Amino acid sequence: MSHKENNDRAAALAAEAIEHVKSGRAENGSRALREAVSLAPENPEVKAAFLKIQSEDSIHTLQKLCGKFVLEQDEGAGKEALSYLDRSGEIPGHIAQECLELVTKETKVEPRDLQDEMVAGLLRESMAAKSALAKRLLEAPTTTFVQIYEIGDKSANSIAEIVLTPSVWSKESDRQKGEADVFQLFLAKLLEVGHDYDGRALKGIARLLAADTGRLHPMIDEDIFDAILCSLDYRLPNEVRSQATLATAKYLELSEAKGHAYVCKFIPERIRKGLSEDLVLAFSAAAAVFPIMPTQAAAMFLTEGFVPSLLPLLEKKNGSIKVEQAALNMLSAACIDNACRKAIKKHCTQWLQQVMNTGKDDRPGLAAVILAKVLDPTMPGKDTVGKDRSEDNTVDNLVSMFKKLLSDPREVNKQSSIEGLAYASIQPPVKEALVNDRLFLARLMDLLKASKFQPTVTFGALTVIDHLTRYLPVLSDEQKKMDQLKAYANASKPANKPDPREDDAAVTQRCKAVLDAGAVSAFVAIASHLSAASTAIVVNIMLSLTRTPSLRGTIAQQGGARFLLLKYSAIVGTSDTDKHARYTAAHALARILISRDPTLLFPVAGSPPLTSTIRPILSLITESLTDISEGPRNLLPTFEALLALTNLASTPTGEAAEVIVRLALPTIEDLLLSNNTMVQRAATELVCNLANFAVGMQAFADGSPAADRRLHILLALADAEDPATRKAAGGALATLTGFQSAVRGILKRERGVDILLGLCEDEDEEIVHRGLVCVLNLVEMDGSTGAEARKKVQDRGGVPVLRELVEGMNQSNTVLRDLGRNVLRELTGGKIPLG
Repeated sequence: MSHKENNDRAAALAAEAIEHVKSGRAENGSRALREAVSLAPENPEVKAAFLKIQSEDSIHTLQKLCGKFVLEQDEGAGKEALSYLDRSGEIPGHIAQECLELVTKETKVEPRDLQDEMVAGLLRESMAAKSALAKRLLEAPTTTFVQIYEIGDKSANSIAEIVLTPSVWSKESDRQKGEADVFQLFLAKLLEVGHDYDGRALKGIARLLAADTGRLHPMIDEDIFDAILCSLDYRLPNEVRSQATLATAKYLELSEAKGHAYVCKFIPERIRKGLSEDLVLAFSAAAAVFPIMPTQAAAMFLTEGFVPSLLPLLEKKNGSIKVEQAALNMLSAACIDNACRKAIKKHCTQWLQQVMNTGKDDRPGLAAVILAKVLDPTMPGKDTVGKDRSEDNTVDNLVSMFKKLLSDPREVNKQSSIEGLAYASIQPPVKEALVNDRLFLARLMDLLKASKFQPTVTFGALTVIDHLTRYLPVLSDEQKKMDQLKAYANASKPANKPDPREDDAAVTQRCKAVLDAGAVSAFVAIASHLSAASTAIVVNIMLSLTRTPSLRGTIAQQGGARFLLLKYSAIVGTSDTDKHARYTAAHALARILISRDPTLLFPVAGSPPLTSTIRPILSLITESLTDISEGPRNLLPTFEALLALTNLASTPTGEAAEVIVRLALPTIEDLLLSNNTMVQRAATELVCNLANFAVGMQAFADGSPAADRRLHILLALADAEDPATRKAAGGALATLTGFQSAVRGILKRERGVDILLGLCEDEDEEIVHRGLVCVLNLVEMDGSTGAEARKKVQDRGGVPVLRELVEGMNQSNTVLRDLGRNVLRELTGGKIPLG
């Protein structure tokens, strides 16, 4: 080869080497450069290429990987590029733009899904890449949209995201133009490609409609909405139907009458055509829109002749699985409306029973669910006399079928079983049948544990358990009177007789059966996966289970106390439902803490600490459900909260007592003055326990005006009519009178000594014991305070009272006799002889 030919060949190789390196094929570039150097080492173009490649030996890694993936179809390079995007920090803007240009230049790169992820990754990680694509959409919207859209779902989603991101557009008017162009192009794709890309187009439509409904919904005409309604076809993938449902809901939200008219035209017209495909589309659309526009959908459903005409159609299409399934879906959705349920019961019961008994796949289960919805189950407390016995037989059959479906391995049948049981279990006879079937309860708990990622199954299973364990509400006297007045007003109607299967005793037995089946263990297993709605149900169940003291030990053993504390802390919403759920969780937790040793449930060195239970319990006292519910305040939660706090205050470390005093002393003081005897007694018992610790002593006996006021209240309670209140107040005073400031506070009160002597004359020996301790503390006090106390006790007739007490005391009660003698000895200097 001549010198000229070598130079020409070397120059060509040098240029080729530069292109290879730019495209990310560094190895090919090195090979070409080495050959060029071997041919003409002094060639200026070869030297320039060498210096350029050496200086750009450092072409960005992402560029190299993207080039290799696109130009060489190197899947490994593509995966490495994705990994680089995930793990690297900010990518230089010009690099990201060049990579995006390179990856989107070719739309037939394989594998396509990898190209899709790379485009989405670049647009996710780089604002510069987003801005570049925004510019392209503004300059050539259709070409750019089609180029990106056809790469894949994630790339198409990125387009919608970009037109909703103001920061990547130079001005808002440009963004709005881009948004409108992209929305119209998504709509065009929906009409253009049928169901091939429906999911992809619908995602974009739903995303943009949800973000800017007001501006975009006028662009949807009847033909486009027709295509969206067709995408509600139950045979399509759930992802497609969910996006179509979202788009339908957002459009109907603002289009109102116009959109409702489209729907009410689409469904009847398809039904009139009578073809199987049209019937499926009509029924599927009806099933989807019932929850969205229930009033309008019900009006259409109840149009004269609509429901009766369904049966001939279904009989004509007998054997058409897809038509039957779509019709069942529609009937199930229509049950949301009471009038629709009545129409279905009147016209469709026989057909539903036929499907339930003879159908295949999941249709029998769905037919059974619809029957359970429309048979108008008797509510708890209502009279069952006069109910059609055939209806009872139907319910029995339904329950048997639901139990059978529950053991079916197919998920769809389990869902049907749970949904049906959630309706049927409202009835008392069904409750008894279910709770007496141990195998069913075991399967139900197993299903609940396995439903962590199936929220609808979880909700349904919890609803069944809630029905089994729910007590009838306790009526106040006023509510009972109102019920009596209603009964008088409806004297012509048969009186409602409470079902004995709804008595408290019967419900308690059901609670025990559910608990023995491991319900609380199941709740604990799915605790972190519960939705807000499921949490609201599960805390209600726990409140029912904890109502019976004998069950609380088992609940605690299965982890119920920690579970309730976790749920209380996890509910952070401010809606009435959230507030009620938090209150209910705290109430159930309080009940467990009443009956169990708190230190066993929450060990001192454990986590969460014992003191973390105090705020939830205090919320029962400081918060009232009267703000979110009608009727008078129920004081039972307050009473049980005080009992739980009393138990917590008895723990030996004193930490709980310190927190209770710090957080709730003013509230406790108010409750000492409660008009309700039980609440007042419980508050006094709490003070009695708090007085054993320094914080409690300071609150009542530090000599301050506030402490004197509280001590005065305790003295008054020691003279209360309720013996248990007197006993608790006497116990607190027996501790506090060991302090001089408390003794001075008692001596300042006109009747202070009289009340303590009154305790010594009580019929209850325990109260007498407390009174003697109090008086002994007074008369044994040193200094002037003690002298004043002894004189005041003597002046108030203490000596004869105590002498009579000691002499009349049973000889076997040596403790009280000795206490009495000691008091008399202090008062008389030992001069009075005792028998």
